[in-house]
Amino acid sequence: MGKQESAEGAAQISAARTPAAQAPTVLDVVGLRVVRGGRPVLHGLDLSVPRGALVGLLGPSGCGKTTLLRSVVGVQRVESGRVTVLGHPAGSPAVRDRVGYVTQSPSVYADLSVAENLRYFATVLGAPRSDVARVLEAVDLVDRSRSVLGDMSGGERSRVSLAAALLGSPRLLVLDEPTVGLDPVLRRDLWALFGRLAADGTTLLVSSHVMDEATRCDRLVLMRDGRVLADGTLRKLLTATGTADVEQAFLRLVETSGAVPAAHSPATALLGSGTVEGDQS
Repeated sequence: MGKQESAEGAAQISAARTPAAQAPTVLDVVGLRVVRGGRPVLHGLDLSVPRGALVGLLGPSGCGKTTLLRSVVGVQRVESGRVTVLGHPAGSPAVRDRVGYVTQSPSVYADLSVAENLRYFATVLGAPRSDVARVLEAVDLVDRSRSVLGDMSGGERSRVSLAAALLGSPRLLVLDEPTVGLDPVLRRDLWALFGRLAADGTTLLVSSHVMDEATRCDRLVLMRDGRVLADGTLRKLLTATGTADVEQAFLRLVETSGAVPAAHSPATALLGSGTVEGDQS
């Protein structure tokens, strides 16, 4: 490959790492730096997400995805930088009822029924009681509304957490591995729901390790070691890296960035196999 071709390829990959300007934005992250246990987790990260976008956040376990999501909802202590949500600082009272958040571990009460959990959260959020029936149908749990969560499977409890996040029709949904433990049919149905929500103007930031879910997103943000490797549509990402799928694109970006040799990258097994792992960072 000649020097000119190499320069053109590098320019294309650089462009894939920098999203095109879009407005209006729902989320703006500028220079976000987070340090935990004396170790930097996010290194001056920048991210901008426009209204109505369905953004997939992908990367190996420990790359900082959960820390980023926690920063977006305002529950993560940050060292420096700025996170603005709907025009306000992340976590401020002005946006708390307009942001829905689903953690990896179900954030619901095991000794209450599904309906009781949702009625409680609807009251806390100031959402109308009619919302309970709406979100139960959205996550396909109408027939389990009277079931006590302690008697339900992990996947079902995760769906209840998602239902709670949908109460009040939030403008931004932050979902940390929302389809973990769900069967393929329900996963398909939930992604269809996410697509409908985005089409109606809701903005979604969804983390995932499952590669076939990448194709369902309007935009992909690939992370590694607390940094954004690429941010753009799947088509632009594949074109810029000259690869056929997200796994190969990720590895190409790792090689180009000089992070680690591809042969030693955990992404080879993680992203290629489509396995699901918890991201505790």
